[in-house]
Amino acid sequence: MARIAGIDLPRDKKLKIGLTYIFGIGRTTALKILKKAKVDPEIRVKDLSDDNIRDIRNIISNDEKVEGALRTENQMNIKRLMDIGSYRGLRHRRGLPTRGQRTKTNARTGKGPRRTVSRKKKSVA
Repeated sequence: MARIAGIDLPRDKKLKIGLTYIFGIGRTTALKILKKAKVDPEIRVKDLSDDNIRDIRNIISNDEKVEGALRTENQMNIKRLMDIGSYRGLRHRRGLPTRGQRTKTNARTGKGPRRTVSRKKKSVA
């Protein structure tokens, strides 16, 4: 079992896909890491040697910001936006879309379930 950056990589996946299970590593970054480590991206995770795992682990720990450190940095960036009171920070605080999407009809995930506003009956005079 290959364990890199605190994540157990799935054994039956190809290495270029298996590395994407680590938060902060996508397909392009995975291929770049494997090229630097001189490891074939097409081999399965279960076929890795200990030397290959060690090389990949060293490259990730030295060159890439992944998992906890990356999550912390993202949260700190959002917190900074909220603290300075920017428009994006206010949208984050309210739980609404921050990148200009429409909210009149969509954005149900951010806004939560619909709350219907009922009309009162007109009183008889």
